[in-house]
Amino acid sequence: MSTDALSLDRRGFLKAGASAGLVVGFHVPFAGGAAAQGAAPEVNAWVLVQPDDTVVIRIARSEMGQGTLTGLAQLVAEELEANWAKVTTEYPTPGQNLARKRVWGNFSTGGSRGIRESHDYVRKGGATARLMLMQAAANEWKVPVAQVRASDSVVTHVPSGRKLSYGQLAAAAAKLEPPTDVPLKDPKDWKLAGKRLARLDTVDKVTGKQVYGADFTLPGMLNAAIKDCPVFGGKVKSVDAAAIQNRPGVKKVVRVGDSAVAVVADTWWRAKTALDALPIEWDLGPNVKESSATTAAMLKGGLDASDAVVGNQNGDARAALAAAARVVEAVYSYPHQNHATMEPMSATARYTPQRCEVWTPTQNGEAALAAASEASGLPAAQCEVYKQMLGGGFGRRGAVHDWVRQAVEIAKQVPGTPVKLLWSREEDMLHGRFHPVTQCKLRAGLDAQGNVTALHMRISGQSILAGVFPQNIRNGLDPVVFQGLNAPGPEASIGYSFPNLLVDHAMRNPPVPPGFWRGVNLNQNAIYLESFIDEIAHATRQDPLALRRRLMAGHPKHLAVLDAVAEKAGWGRPAPDVNGQKVYRGLAQTMGFGSYVAACAEVSVSNDGELKVHRIVAATDPGHAVNPQQIEAQVEGSFAYGLSAALFGECTLKDGRMEQQNFDTYPVVQMRHMPKVETIVMPSGGFWGGVGEPTIAVAAPAVLNAIFAATGKRIRELPLKNQSLRRA
Repeated sequence: MSTDALSLDRRGFLKAGASAGLVVGFHVPFAGGAAAQGAAPEVNAWVLVQPDDTVVIRIARSEMGQGTLTGLAQLVAEELEANWAKVTTEYPTPGQNLARKRVWGNFSTGGSRGIRESHDYVRKGGATARLMLMQAAANEWKVPVAQVRASDSVVTHVPSGRKLSYGQLAAAAAKLEPPTDVPLKDPKDWKLAGKRLARLDTVDKVTGKQVYGADFTLPGMLNAAIKDCPVFGGKVKSVDAAAIQNRPGVKKVVRVGDSAVAVVADTWWRAKTALDALPIEWDLGPNVKESSATTAAMLKGGLDASDAVVGNQNGDARAALAAAARVVEAVYSYPHQNHATMEPMSATARYTPQRCEVWTPTQNGEAALAAASEASGLPAAQCEVYKQMLGGGFGRRGAVHDWVRQAVEIAKQVPGTPVKLLWSREEDMLHGRFHPVTQCKLRAGLDAQGNVTALHMRISGQSILAGVFPQNIRNGLDPVVFQGLNAPGPEASIGYSFPNLLVDHAMRNPPVPPGFWRGVNLNQNAIYLESFIDEIAHATRQDPLALRRRLMAGHPKHLAVLDAVAEKAGWGRPAPDVNGQKVYRGLAQTMGFGSYVAACAEVSVSNDGELKVHRIVAATDPGHAVNPQQIEAQVEGSFAYGLSAALFGECTLKDGRMEQQNFDTYPVVQMRHMPKVETIVMPSGGFWGGVGEPTIAVAAPAVLNAIFAATGKRIRELPLKNQSLRRA
């Protein structure tokens, strides 16, 4: 990307915004000085200090319930030596970021990267501001800066005891040249970071003060409801707008792209009910005969096809399998799933020929700005996006901003008037970006002593990158497919060593649009591998933990989290009965999003096949723990999300459209389904991992392995609601 973002043409900016979610590293200049933003008392881009000593920390990443806002604020405040009681936050806008040469860096919030890929430069932002405040105080007292200390938002002249608060120093500090060599604290010296501090956004959420995108209003605002062709790939053939034009409050019927129709009215309910009554004739397109059965058949064909791309290999797995004394084989599958965020897609847009503004919940403000620019036809410099708090993201509000484009296209047809587009739950369910559907054939070769000599994992199924960022496919390879199965390294590496290994992928893309779904491909890959490891243990009459330990001898961090959950759960000793029901255990481990995680699940299954998950012990090693309380909350939430997927999560295709349209047909876990969760946070230092997504992946396989222990039934196809768990 050009160092001068303002020099980008619109097409160049759109490309940059669309790929921003994959940016790994960049130089972030610290544009200090109040002049950068008029009269604002800004020490630097990250820190603004009010005269009353309130410290405003700028947060470029999005908050969607995961706690990134508080964690990043802790890191900045730690280096700033700020008084935490006076810390608050605000979002800079992507338009400001563009105008200031991307001073805040990457706005993308996904892949559990919010902290792990921005910790360094946000900490430097806090440390830089502290040094500038200290220098301002030294200048005021005409003393060497080495004689002053900063603590609790106060700078003290050590020899004399004189003190000045940050609020008193901010204006002078903002005029100074920022230092270039800024050391950071050793984590062992942290006072705020690493502590269990209360989240900064909790009170407003509890009291109802927090405004989400669906709550947002502007004076004179109209409301829009939208309906896209229910069949993927279909279009609008005709619309009889006259049939509803006299309904109360209806202002306009508008076409949105080739495939959607919206009604604009004074209230959303009037828009929605008018849309329901609107006669629309659809051109259902080429996919009207597609179904889950046709998709499954296509994927099955890929399990033995020759057109597979290798993701990871060592040795010669095919030859070793051919020579094996015994081969263990199994085929697993994983369905399409919906993000099902609590808040459906929403955006408020106001368009004039000179400017386009959008207020929306987004996981990537820069990508939202690119979408607004593209839809409006205006240069990015004449557009702006104001991020609202997200009522759930899970990847849906990250890479693809279809609802933003729709809102802008509608607003263009009522110029000068703000219009809020809110998708209905049914629209949200029918037109999400779905978790990819895959199948996996696993084959393990064993020698005469039962040792594993080879493993071949063939994944057949959908590529997210092919549907979202096709420009990132290289020679048919989608690297995201292989999460948790990569060669040893810092990201999503396999935790076992095999003398011969082959992991490959036969790409098969049905017409259902894929998307990044919380945990992404780590979810099903962990199910495939961890369940199959248990199958090997059973086939060779080995204890599942003992087999794993042998295969993990060269992977100490993977093994450490597995050993931690096994010890805390009491592996090797019978689990206590619950209400007369025998309880059984299952294990799983993986590495993803930079972190090492493991789980031990305890379940019972009644004679009638009723499953109860009683307890899950989880361990996570994220390298550094910025807020252990938030990590525990994320682990618990991960199990809620992962168990929802395992128990109920399935979107089925019939006649080219999804059958599930609301929570009556797409249920999620309720309180009665949730187990007790015990979390072990064990940061080992030396690296930065994520916490929002990794633990989801071990929820299902740990439970599936426990179900086998309880029933002798090996479940290879999810969700569990479709399976009978009566004992074999």
